[in-house]
Amino acid sequence: MLLLGTLLVSACDGRNDSAQDGAPGGKLVVFAAASLQESFTELKKEFEQRHPDVGITLNFAGSSTLARQVRRGAPADVFASANAAQMRNVVEAGGMVGDPRTFVRNELRIAVPAGNPAGVEGIEVFGAEQPRIAVCAAEVPCGAAARRALDAAGVELRADTLEDDVKAVLTKVRLGEVDAGLVYRTDIVAAGDEVEGIDFAAAGKAVNDYEIGRVADAQNSAAAREFVTFVHSRQAQRILADHGFETDVS
Repeated sequence: MLLLGTLLVSACDGRNDSAQDGAPGGKLVVFAAASLQESFTELKKEFEQRHPDVGITLNFAGSSTLARQVRRGAPADVFASANAAQMRNVVEAGGMVGDPRTFVRNELRIAVPAGNPAGVEGIEVFGAEQPRIAVCAAEVPCGAAARRALDAAGVELRADTLEDDVKAVLTKVRLGEVDAGLVYRTDIVAAGDEVEGIDFAAAGKAVNDYEIGRVADAQNSAAAREFVTFVHSRQAQRILADHGFETDVS
């Protein structure tokens, strides 16, 4: 996650400038859920190729952390949340322009280290004393989704560690510090051969809608508007689908 102090400095550095021909320009700061890291890094490259006068800074963290920062006036132009609840917190505080829209959906998977050394087979292990388990904290979208899925499966959570965002859970699984964790389908795709993903039926009870919109105090509203439109475009949706997101959200 970028240091907030660095962003505050950049806010005073003329990022609201636009290209003279009416095309968007200047600096654009995008706050995005941690699970969007790989896909939004690719979208940034594509957008900057289309708009060479725009330079994007991406700030990734748990959606609850980002929502709190936006409400407190952090210099963000765009906010992309991993669930509607955190976006609603910002909207109700007057922090967004208009009504943010869903642009993708994501679903949980059980992640285990390559080879599944603990022999995890299903969601029931998240209620047992062994093996070692990691999930997101309840206030984070992946944590809220985990608890909905566990409730649907009738499992009472016994976690060894609660993490601030889904990438922290994934890291513990990749390093073998835990035997299983609940992450998004997109995280399984991003991890490649380092982890294995296990489907479970109750995941369908905890699908997260990702929403994106312009921040009310955006200092580059023109570029923010263009970026939000781009995320909904056919090309951006193909990129998001390649990273494992569900893009049929109509």
